[in-house]
Amino acid sequence: MNGWIILDKPLGLGSTQAVGAVKRVCREAGLGKVKVGHGGTLDPLATGVLPIALGEATKLCGRMLDASKVYDFTIRFGVQTDGLDAEGAVVATSAVRPALAAVEAVLPRFTGPIEQVPPAFSAIKVGGERAYDRARKGEAVEMRPRAVTIHSLSPLPFRGGAGGGVSRSGAAYDAKPHPNPSPEGEGLEEITLTAHVSKGTYIRSLARDIALALGTVGHVTMLRRTKAGPFTAQQAISLDKLSAFGQGAAQSEIFLPLEAGLVDIPALDLSPEAAGAIRQGRVWTGVSADDGLYWGRDGDNRPIALIEALAGTLKVVRGFNL
Repeated sequence: MNGWIILDKPLGLGSTQAVGAVKRVCREAGLGKVKVGHGGTLDPLATGVLPIALGEATKLCGRMLDASKVYDFTIRFGVQTDGLDAEGAVVATSAVRPALAAVEAVLPRFTGPIEQVPPAFSAIKVGGERAYDRARKGEAVEMRPRAVTIHSLSPLPFRGGAGGGVSRSGAAYDAKPHPNPSPEGEGLEEITLTAHVSKGTYIRSLARDIALALGTVGHVTMLRRTKAGPFTAQQAISLDKLSAFGQGAAQSEIFLPLEAGLVDIPALDLSPEAAGAIRQGRVWTGVSADDGLYWGRDGDNRPIALIEALAGTLKVVRGFNL
C-alpha cells in the first residue's frame, strides 16, 4: 500500500476526517495498519482535490504541501463576513455591484507576486495559538501580510469551467451551466473565477481584496480545488467509491501508484550498481545527467529515491523502501 488516493472531498468534511475515512476503509479491506497522510489541507467549506498518501508515498507529502494549486471560487458582492465565507457573521455591507468589465480590469493587479493578509479565521499561529481559536473567542487578531504568487486569475464563463467534468468516481461535478452575467455596465451580484496560486495563498483573502479594489465588499460562497500539484479532479474519486474498496472493489479503481506524485519530476534510469548504492543512501558518481532533481528508478521501473544530480554526482534526497 504505497501510493495515492485522490479524494473528491465533499462539502462539510475536514481533511483530518478524510484521512480517518481512508484508514477505516483500509482496515475494512483487511490491510491492517497503514501509514496515511494528506497533501494539503482543504477547508470543510471547500470541495475538490485532496491527495491522500499511503505508505511510502507519505514521504512526498511535504512536496505536495509546497506545490501550487488551482481553485474555482465564487465571490458574492455586497456583504463581507468575519470568516470571509458564507458561514461567517456579517461585518460590512455595500450597495456597489461591479460590472464585469471592471472586474476584468482589476484582476491583473492581483496576478503575479503579491502580498495578502490571511483571514483571522485561519490555522496560522499567532502568539502560540491558532488564529481561528483566538478569533472565535472574540479577540482582535492582527494578521501579518505574507508574500504569495498568483500565477493566473480569470473569470469562468461557467461554474466549474476548467474544473468541470467527470471524476474517476464516474460522477459529474460542477457541470451545471452557471454563466457569469455579462451585459455591459450591469452590476454583478457574484462572479466565479479560477486561480492558479502558490502555496500559502488564501482564496478568501483574495476574494476580499478583489471586492475592496472594486469599491465594494465581498465573501466566498463556493470554493473548489480542481488541481493540487500534479493531481487533477479527473483523477479524484468520491467517498462512495472509496467505501466500495472496503467492500471488495479492485485497488486499480481506487489507488494511484507512488510515482503518480512524481510526474512533474523527470525520471532517471539507474544501473543495477547505481540503484544498489542509492538504496543504501550512498553517493554515486560518474553519471551523465543535467543538474537538478530526479526520481531514480531501477530496471523494473520501481521508484528508488528522490535524487539530486550535481556535476555528475547523485545524492539521495528521500529514499523509498519498496
